[in-house]
Amino acid sequence: MSIELITFDLDDTLWDVTPVMQDAEAALRNWLALHAPRLGAVPVEHLWQIRSGLLSAEPMLKHRLSELRRRILLHALEGAGYSHGEALALAEAGFQVFLNARHQVELFAEVHPTLEALAERYQLGVITNGNADVRRLGLSEYFRFALCAEELGVGKPDPKPFREALRRAGVAAERAVHIGDHPSDDIAGAQAAGLRAIWFNPQGLSWQAETTPDAQIASLAELPALLASW
Repeated sequence: MSIELITFDLDDTLWDVTPVMQDAEAALRNWLALHAPRLGAVPVEHLWQIRSGLLSAEPMLKHRLSELRRRILLHALEGAGYSHGEALALAEAGFQVFLNARHQVELFAEVHPTLEALAERYQLGVITNGNADVRRLGLSEYFRFALCAEELGVGKPDPKPFREALRRAGVAAERAVHIGDHPSDDIAGAQAAGLRAIWFNPQGLSWQAETTPDAQIASLAELPALLASW
């Protein structure tokens, strides 16, 4: 049966996310050092303690990464002696610095040509647990929709994001395929919702999970030929 809908993961599928997050964290730390000196050099362990406490009190925050980071900053700033109003303003300004740096990604070389080729033949969508916005990345022209866990209130591997993608596209599960790097979130999640799943595996890792992907690729450039063969 031919494919009509292709959904993509973002982080570590369209770009390498590790250096992006490292740079974003550094940008935030530098900004806080300048604009929130009372905070000082807060140990990472302290921020993780705040994060753990927030998630224990409100587990669904794990699907709302932007809100979670805002609250971590707010708690840290209030703990450093800033009033609630000051902390709220600093937390939001600091978060925007982080978010801007978080979008300074270096797309894999084959992203634009591959998406351009696929968009001529298929409906394309995004399903992400992260807070990257394709509109800020110059990619929105390729995608009919972009679903993120923050907006849906639930993330992969829950089948709900995949089912919502099918609803948005008006496509049956057997006519859809998802591409991503994560064995559980992307591959198992998509297959549980009835989609086929392609493992993006540029490092040539060995598959360790129980259920196997429907296919695997080392480069996005392999996608058009693979999908055409289906």
